[in-house]
Amino acid sequence: MATAAHQTIEGHRQAEQTRLDTLKTAAERNKWGQFATPFQLALSLARYAHKTLGEGRLRFLDPAIGTGSFYSALSQAVPAKTIEAATGIELDPLFAEAAESLWGKSGLHIVKGDFTKQKPPTQRFNLILTNPPYVRHHHLESDEKERLKAQLARSLHMEISGLAGLYCYFLLLCHDWMEEQGLAIWLIPSEFMDVNYGVTLRHYLTERVTLLHIHRFCPTDVQFTDALVSSAVVVFRKATPPPGHRVRFSFAGPIESPSTEALVPIDVLHHSRKWTQFPARTNFESTDEPRLGDLFVIKRGLATGSNSFFILSDEETKTWHIPRRFLKPILPGPRHLKTDIIDRQSDGAPAVSPQLYLLDCSEPEETIKANWPRFYAYLQKGRDEDIQASYLASHRAPWYSQEQRPPAPFLCTYMGRSANGKHPFRFIWNRSDATAHNVYLMLYPKSRLQEALKSHPELSARVFEALQRVTPGQFISEGRVYGGGLHKVEPKELAQIPARAVLESIDGNFHIERQEKLFA
Repeated sequence: MATAAHQTIEGHRQAEQTRLDTLKTAAERNKWGQFATPFQLALSLARYAHKTLGEGRLRFLDPAIGTGSFYSALSQAVPAKTIEAATGIELDPLFAEAAESLWGKSGLHIVKGDFTKQKPPTQRFNLILTNPPYVRHHHLESDEKERLKAQLARSLHMEISGLAGLYCYFLLLCHDWMEEQGLAIWLIPSEFMDVNYGVTLRHYLTERVTLLHIHRFCPTDVQFTDALVSSAVVVFRKATPPPGHRVRFSFAGPIESPSTEALVPIDVLHHSRKWTQFPARTNFESTDEPRLGDLFVIKRGLATGSNSFFILSDEETKTWHIPRRFLKPILPGPRHLKTDIIDRQSDGAPAVSPQLYLLDCSEPEETIKANWPRFYAYLQKGRDEDIQASYLASHRAPWYSQEQRPPAPFLCTYMGRSANGKHPFRFIWNRSDATAHNVYLMLYPKSRLQEALKSHPELSARVFEALQRVTPGQFISEGRVYGGGLHKVEPKELAQIPARAVLESIDGNFHIERQEKLFA
């Protein structure tokens, strides 16, 4: 338990942590994935580990020890004689030296090097308590990824996406360092619960070990002051999950007393694409309820490659003498929309301010130069700014043409915040001829629904009202959330939201015998 001597060392550790952090820029620490664990959070998890394991000898491992925050917390949470062995591994030599200087005399063995290149010892560990490096995949060299993937294939016979961050490899490769029935507590980004490249990690947690608990912190309660990332605590034992096993999911507040929690059957997790829907979702019965993707083709709004160049105000189009046939009306960003219903002006443009236009021209530059010299000058201005060399523009012919995104009758904002009870997303009824750029998702009715709306235009209002009844919880359960409370929803995620209200809004008028008749 905590002693005056320990508290003194912990004070030195925090001072050393601060000093070492200042030796690197924020960008450098991001590349290394170095985000220090606040001591109070480490202490909370150490006490949770002690309570879960009960009395007995501890063989402790932290494969990313840093300055030793978790070892310090564990030393305070349990009697000193309880820790039979303790090992910390650290790649950064300055942090390794600091940890050795601080804790070497108390029994912590420091291994200086890359954890993923270490050979598991004969005597393994029964407690892993760690915050692994949050190194995003684009900071990993291609040969390093191939090495890690090959190592994982040999160790666990599992394949993993090249988009996975380094923390995924740390967690999976630690399997061979754990003894049977050993406990692991990982503080990692919660993104793995939803994204496609987290599927290997989710399979491991449901099939190869007994997942005990996942606690997700509130997105507005960012655990790391220098990393805008939503965090989760993942707790499991190295044991095959028993039949009928249920996993505790909790959300918000400390792990010892969360705001909400639910027990989720492991079989439900096996078939769930997104785990962040728990514990909010408590109904675990399977359902064939229709989804928005059954009724709409959902696409992201068009990406221009340079909105500041390709999207022009009405005044700019006149200044540069750009012919109207090369301009398409396009909606401004959501913050400019004062209403969720966009009316159509006589020329098809939306009744909004500002009036914006998308440049989309297929004429050769020679023709433009000969016929519209001011327009040609605008294109040359873009060349001077290397607009034509951007990834998207360079893959278009000509570079100032656009992908085709016809106007969609219904739109949904792509991202938003849920602070103070605010709905993070908005549905828009677009009655104009305006297209939209990629801050919106565009909902195009599929054939049967499209025919129904064409034959009975008055139903558009009912469909829009039904879309507006989609709750924040339904959005949040299908979308993803980032630190600071920023929510995003991708087309495939929006497509999974239940659509019964939309069907009922039409079924009441057409008396459709089977709602599935609307599906394309």
